[in-house]
Amino acid sequence: MFQTLKNAWKVPELKKKLLFTLLIVLLYRLGAQIPVPYAGAAYVSGISQLSEGFLGYLNLMSGSAFSQATLFALSVSPYITASIVVQLLTVAIPALERWSKDGEEGKKKINLLTRIITIVLALVTSYGYMNIVSSYGLLTATGFFQKAVVVACYCAGAAIIMWMAEKINEHGIGNGISIILFVNILSGGFNMVSAVWDMIVNNDNLVVGILLGVLSIAITLAVTVLVVLVTNSERRIPIQYAKRVVGRKMYGGQNTNLPIKINMSGVMPIIFASSIVSIPATFAAFFPKVGWLRAVTNFLGYDSWVYLVINIILIIAFSYFYIMISFNPVEVANNIKNNGGAIPGVRTGKPTVDFINKILGKITFIGAIFLCFVAGFPMLVNMISGGNLAGLAFGGNSLLIVVGVALETVRELEAQITMRNYKGFLD
Repeated sequence: MFQTLKNAWKVPELKKKLLFTLLIVLLYRLGAQIPVPYAGAAYVSGISQLSEGFLGYLNLMSGSAFSQATLFALSVSPYITASIVVQLLTVAIPALERWSKDGEEGKKKINLLTRIITIVLALVTSYGYMNIVSSYGLLTATGFFQKAVVVACYCAGAAIIMWMAEKINEHGIGNGISIILFVNILSGGFNMVSAVWDMIVNNDNLVVGILLGVLSIAITLAVTVLVVLVTNSERRIPIQYAKRVVGRKMYGGQNTNLPIKINMSGVMPIIFASSIVSIPATFAAFFPKVGWLRAVTNFLGYDSWVYLVINIILIIAFSYFYIMISFNPVEVANNIKNNGGAIPGVRTGKPTVDFINKILGKITFIGAIFLCFVAGFPMLVNMISGGNLAGLAFGGNSLLIVVGVALETVRELEAQITMRNYKGFLD
């Protein structure tokens, strides 16, 4: 990876893209430290109150901006949710499906729709977040005008983040949203290290504290290795192309393969599942004075068995759903047939589709079990330890995002380096 970065730095065009991405990241981190008017007290006293339970997950995804009630407190959550909604609507609504196939013009329409939904979600989320901050007494003034200013600032922050992500997509390296999430999680790495250190130092039994610290580090390293191995793993379906004679030349006769990644859906099923199962807790956080909502929050808290079971079921369901909307076996089989190819031992047409579906079902199940392990194992360890390993509760999700973004970015850099260094037969 470091060699790839070194080689990319030597290419002037890639160097500009890397510097542009670093500039956007720097601006984002600066924005994450800008306090919002009338919420300055949250910067000092809100960290301990707005970083517990499910709010801790939102705080991790925002790079601690959520707990400090700064300008970028909402982080990329509205934009990610809007992108997911548009992606699902594209499958369900024929007009949006036509837009997705209309090339650049259709892409512009879909991007515009995503931006509109992002602003609407940011407005709703800003109002809820303002209620959370106000309920903890972190606003210096609680008038209608002051609250409106706070909501407007959070909406503006979400819009700026959306703009930054799109600029990275246009002029930088990697996916903008993924890069911002990557930076947010890394920025919280020091807090996780501090939590492990406090767990060792503040434990009544020093030996037990040291064992818990070593166990946390060992689990983190083991999950990291597992994520890297599974992320790079793929099932290759062999494809053989028949020979064709066109004029005086012979084409085809090649043996290649169709690679299907074990974890094709990436972290999306975890994001989908976490978003749905946390709706009651989020809604209760928006209205903290309602007693029965607090009871629901405790019942579906991130450290409860109910949350763990529902989360695992939803991860498996969304793994199959995401593959269903992102991978079309019929289209793949038709492309293989139209190019004169076939899977050895399998007839073209419907038998090929059935064969790909069978392989895809097994791969999806393995990927879903992997995602359940990555998301659920740290929570399980935390519950068994009685909360002593709370820093691991969302560690699996974070590691999956960090490793996935790092590997994808390195692959993109390698592809662009190869493309620019390929001389061709003219040279």
